[in-house]
Amino acid sequence: MYVLGFDIGGTKCAVTTARWENGAVTLLKKAVCPTDLSVSPRTMMEKLMEMADGILTEPPVSVGISCGGPLDSNTGVILGPPNLPGWDEVPIVEWLREHYGVTVNLQNDANACAVAEWKFGAGRGCNNLAFLTFGTGLGAGLILNGQLYGGTNGNAGEVGHIRLNDNGPSGYGKVGSFEGFCSGGGLAQLGWSVAQDAIASGKSVAYCGDGATPDDVTAKTIAEAAYAGDPTALEVYRICGEYLGKGLSILMDVLNPEKIILGSIFVRSRDLLWPAASEVINREALEAAVACCRVVPAELGEHIGDYAAIAAAVL
Repeated sequence: MYVLGFDIGGTKCAVTTARWENGAVTLLKKAVCPTDLSVSPRTMMEKLMEMADGILTEPPVSVGISCGGPLDSNTGVILGPPNLPGWDEVPIVEWLREHYGVTVNLQNDANACAVAEWKFGAGRGCNNLAFLTFGTGLGAGLILNGQLYGGTNGNAGEVGHIRLNDNGPSGYGKVGSFEGFCSGGGLAQLGWSVAQDAIASGKSVAYCGDGATPDDVTAKTIAEAAYAGDPTALEVYRICGEYLGKGLSILMDVLNPEKIILGSIFVRSRDLLWPAASEVINREALEAAVACCRVVPAELGEHIGDYAAIAAAVL
């Protein structure tokens, strides 16, 4: 069947068409644009619907939406994700249903990504896994006993809200949260803070030169400096890795998964993060839990958002 997916992110949005037959999916066409938070959600969605209409070759049988939480999958309403300021009580399913006249499914992006990796990627064959987005924000999708686990009202897996330290970068509206330490926005905050301390002690910082502002510091610029050997950038990623290890230790002890799959930043920068993370895991988590759990990068790579949006269409 021919399906359409919307991937709504804090940095960019994408629309994708695909053919879904006998459990296999073939991605067809895609269009991408930056997320414009200066306009209303309705205006942004009208732009995305126009983009989608431009790549459709036939009417879709169903439509899927993958978006960061919190949201209510049952009512089809986005409830104010931290990486989408102003997107409060957005009836996105109603808008798309009116436009396309077919079934529309809204799913937390982490849940949709978890299903995509479970069906088509690194989680194939697993009965128990956790997928962590590790992008603009941090959320988890959980496959437990061979089923997607959403919790009582669809908010299971919001691991980014867990506080790992009373101090530190802010994420998901909470200082020192898992998302604060392990997300693109959190890395940028951490990178700026560590750079200011280094500069104050007389050191030069490759990713934070004269006249730099916090807006100039991103996870990408820090990673580039780290790969070039900049000590401050390496320290930023070491700290991020340490807190990643703390968060993953909690998941291992509580959920006892076969795999934890990490997306986005971990896919690109695993070698910068994993030494510190694995050291913490081996120290903090139960030995039996660590022994049966593999931590791996998402296999679907940079296309995981496309697969997730399509997975939402057929869940």
